[in-house]
Amino acid sequence: MDTVSILIIDDDQESQAVIRQVLDAEGWRLQIAPVANLAFQQMATGDWTLVIVNVAMTGLNGALYNTLKELALAPAVEAGKKRLRVLFLVPESMAPAAQPVLESERLPYALKPFNLHDFLDKVSDLLLEAEAIPEPIRQVRREGLSATTRRNRRDRGRQAATGLGARRDTGMFANRDDYSMTEEEIADYERQEQETQRKKKKKEIRND
Repeated sequence: MDTVSILIIDDDQESQAVIRQVLDAEGWRLQIAPVANLAFQQMATGDWTLVIVNVAMTGLNGALYNTLKELALAPAVEAGKKRLRVLFLVPESMAPAAQPVLESERLPYALKPFNLHDFLDKVSDLLLEAEAIPEPIRQVRREGLSATTRRNRRDRGRQAATGLGARRDTGMFANRDDYSMTEEEIADYERQEQETQRKKKKKEIRND
């Protein structure tokens, strides 16, 4: 199977670092596109499996956003040809405006700050949809999960399947409980992310 290639269109260095930290361990090829007007060139010159793009750079209209939207909505595999998949990133400040648009257009997205489990679920679902990986990217060590945790995940999956997640069969909202990182790994990662966000907010306050 060909190596998974991921283009990250994002000018937020903290976000870039988070994505690299999560996905580098898979041995995939990652490339950063920190300037929106160069993204078209990088998309055209690479055989990408997945594009992860910050909507703060594309806006909710314009050439780049509309191109990525078309790619996201096109069949992942057609006539034996595989197309790249797209995952939109939504910063907290843009969520009120962006989420309704992405939901109405049935586009896959993840919120920033990241929830590690949610982010991995969506990346995994998109790569599975494109037949880029043979199985979910993180297999659960089920023996490490309590019965209550497994039950809660099943409940969330059923809610997603009957709600917004049922709109699109690509798993925009993960509805499987057969993979993730361990609870300890998730908690540790999210503590790091919360600390990063606290530092960022303090810096913004000082700059003001």
